[in-house]
Amino acid sequence: MLSIHSKFKEKLMETLKAVVPILTIVLLLCFSIAPIPPSILMTFLIGALLLIVGMLFFNVGVELSMTPIGERVGSIMTKSKNLFLVILISFIMGFVITISEPDLQVLAQQVPSIPNLVIILAVALGVAAFLVIAILRMLFGIPLSRLLIVFYASIFVFAFFVPGDFLSIAFDSGGVTTGPMTVPFIMAFGIGISAIRSDKHAADDSFGLISLCSIGPILAVLILGMIYTPGSTEQVSESIPIIDNTVDLWKLFAVEFPHYIKEMAISILPIVFFFGIFQLISRDINKRTLIKIGIGLIYTYIGLVLFLTGVNVGFMPAGNYLGQTIAGLSFSWIIVPIGMIIGYFIVLAEPAVFVLTKQVEEMTSGAISAKAMGTSLSIGVSVSVGLAMIRVLTGISILYFLIPGYLIALIITFFVPKIFTAIAFDSGGVASGPMTATFLLPFAMGACEALGGNIITDAFGIVAMVAMTPLITIQIMGVIFKLKERKLHQAVAAENIAPTLDAYDDMEIIEL
Repeated sequence: MLSIHSKFKEKLMETLKAVVPILTIVLLLCFSIAPIPPSILMTFLIGALLLIVGMLFFNVGVELSMTPIGERVGSIMTKSKNLFLVILISFIMGFVITISEPDLQVLAQQVPSIPNLVIILAVALGVAAFLVIAILRMLFGIPLSRLLIVFYASIFVFAFFVPGDFLSIAFDSGGVTTGPMTVPFIMAFGIGISAIRSDKHAADDSFGLISLCSIGPILAVLILGMIYTPGSTEQVSESIPIIDNTVDLWKLFAVEFPHYIKEMAISILPIVFFFGIFQLISRDINKRTLIKIGIGLIYTYIGLVLFLTGVNVGFMPAGNYLGQTIAGLSFSWIIVPIGMIIGYFIVLAEPAVFVLTKQVEEMTSGAISAKAMGTSLSIGVSVSVGLAMIRVLTGISILYFLIPGYLIALIITFFVPKIFTAIAFDSGGVASGPMTATFLLPFAMGACEALGGNIITDAFGIVAMVAMTPLITIQIMGVIFKLKERKLHQAVAAENIAPTLDAYDDMEIIEL
């Protein structure tokens, strides 16, 4: 067991590997084809420093607290063997945690014509309902691919009855509402529930909760779009702050710190409350472990406050200004390859990506390595950002990308091991996190503004694109895994050795 000091050292190296490449790319752009004002650059650099420190605390904190809390709550609920209780608690937990998700407040403000409270309650109900469906799927062993086909078919049917300038925001909502606070808890929650099962598919079914929870918000917002039928929702990007001196620069961050201190306190409270209730009922955790979890929660809280302040204050203006500057060049097409490069590296700085890749590696005993997962996610997000930039340049409807993309992803589900389908569809919700919302979305909005396009129809939707492509790339990794597994079994059969589970130990770990 690593000491906390060793954990910090290990996580610092992981964080730097994830963040330094995107910082390098932005700085190269700033000092070459996309010059930005010094004040925005300084804001970006301070934001980057907060991001690094925040990710460091967050990653250590999640490992110490959120993962064990989620696993224990899921395990205790399942052991009760009271189906009604499991459904009720899952629904309440999904509803309360979603309402406290900071990104949901941002989403609500982006949709005129519909009251904020209506959107928040509808999305929370959507997540809660689909969390219950996800839990029931795990308990009864229902194949995930069947549910995904049914629900995504329903989504695209609803999409044809919703105004065009409302579609992008609706599809973005699926990625926005599965934020850095809820993802680690829900993923660990699934592992805790599957741990009770003893069948051979239990590990496969431990993933898939995020994928189903991401469907609820999309359906909820689409239904609202049919009820309220909002008209034109043209929106302009937020003004870019120009800072005259270092005192104003400090004030810019100081003003936002209290906001995120309060927001993250509200976000973490439901999880602490539920864990407290379960601990009072079960009393199966010793004092030393409780202290460790408490320290982890404090680290998680500090990390998210620093991270969200850094990316919201520091990254948003830089992303917006870079998008405007690059799209304003005479060779504006260059925003497509630049966007792809940024997308390749920026996904690795998503807090929940660390959690997903680590849990996948642990649950598969290293057969699916964190490195392979990271590479697959990077390729997927790179492609999605490139396609999103093509949309910004051309104004093509998002449905021309989402319908074929999801169709391909759903077809592949019939040809890969079940665990890869679950991991892939979880990855979509995880990849479209705060880095996408605070850098890539402003980047697309800035570019759209410079080109004179419609921000709502052309720029929004990038979150949905980022959530879509990993479904394909992770499952392609599954095809590679299956081919390697088949080769292994052929080799074993040729040597007349009965294949066992231990054969996986001799199998080459997937590296892309």
